[in-house]
Amino acid sequence: MKPLHSLALKVEGGKLWVLDQTRLPDVESWLEGDDPGVMVGHIQRLSVRGAPLIGVAAALCFARFAESGAAKSALEDAFQKLRRARPTAVNLMWAMDRMKAVLDEGGSVPDLTRVAEAIFDEDVALCEAMAAQGAALFSPGEAVLTHCNAGALATAGIGTAVGVIRRAFELGKVSHVFVDETRPLLQGARLTAWEMVRAGIPHTLITDSMAAILMRDGSIQRVLVGADRVAANGDFANKVGTYGVAVQAAHHGVPFHPVAPWSTVDLACANGAAIPIEERAAAEVRGFGALRWAPESSPVFNPSFDVTPAALVTSLVLDRAVLSQAQLNAGMLSRL
Repeated sequence: MKPLHSLALKVEGGKLWVLDQTRLPDVESWLEGDDPGVMVGHIQRLSVRGAPLIGVAAALCFARFAESGAAKSALEDAFQKLRRARPTAVNLMWAMDRMKAVLDEGGSVPDLTRVAEAIFDEDVALCEAMAAQGAALFSPGEAVLTHCNAGALATAGIGTAVGVIRRAFELGKVSHVFVDETRPLLQGARLTAWEMVRAGIPHTLITDSMAAILMRDGSIQRVLVGADRVAANGDFANKVGTYGVAVQAAHHGVPFHPVAPWSTVDLACANGAAIPIEERAAAEVRGFGALRWAPESSPVFNPSFDVTPAALVTSLVLDRAVLSQAQLNAGMLSRL
C-alpha cells in the first residue's frame, strides 16, 4: 500500500495508523489499525470517528488485512464486523460494500489495495469540492456556529462543514467561529477547537445551551454542521444536539446548512424516520472518563445522533451541488 497521510490517519512504514481522538486535545497518540478486530474497537470507542473517516479507515484496514495473507473466509468475516461497527454512518457501509464487490468479483489483493487507496484519495477531493461549493454562500466577515466536529479529524481531507469554514476564512469571508462543546463527549471542545487553534482561526468555545443567546443577539450569521446520513428527502442525521441547533436557527432566521459528501447520501433511505440511531453507554452522560457527577443508578437516554428534518435546512452543501430547501422538497437530491 502506498504511503498516505491525513490529520487523523496515515499509512507509514508499511502499517496503517489512526490518531487516537479520545486523547485529544492534549495527547497526540497513534494506534495501529491493520487488524479488523482492533479497528472495530477503535471505531466503537471513537478513537476513529467522523462518518467519512470511518469509511476510509475501514476500507484501508480491510485492504491491509488482505495484504497480510488473510484467507477469503477471514476476509468475509472481517467485512461483516467492519461494516456493522457503527449503524448510523452510511459512509462505512458505502466504503465496505465497494471493497466487498471487488472481493466477490474475484479481485486480487492489489485490486483491493487500489480501491482502498482510491477511497482515501476520493475523500480528499470530495472535501475540496465541498469547500468550494460552501464557501460561495458566504458574505465577507461572517461569524459562524458549528456543532460537533466535521473537520480534518473526521475525513481524509480538510473536512466537511469545517472544511467549508476553513476555506471561507482563507477567503476573508469568515471572521469568527463559535464552537459548540457538543455534549456528552465534547467533540467540539476537544476536537474542533483543537483544529481551530491549529488553523489559526479566531474562535470561541461555548456550551450547547448558549447558542440561542448568540443567535438572538445577532452574533451568528450562519450555521454549518456535518452529517452522518442524508435521506433521499433531505432529512439528515448528525451528532445529537444538531436538531436543537436547527430549531434555534430557524426561529432566529439564521441560515442553516448541513455539509456532506455524496458518500453520505443514502437514496435507499426515504426519510429521517428510516435512519437507525445508535444509542451509547449511559456512563457517557453520567460523567466523563474517570469522573462521575450523576448518581450511578439514574436512568440515562443517550442517542449518539438525532435527525433534523429538511424543513429546517436552508440548503444542503454537497460536493456535487448546493441544494436549497425547495430543491430538496422537489426531489432534486435523487436526480444528481
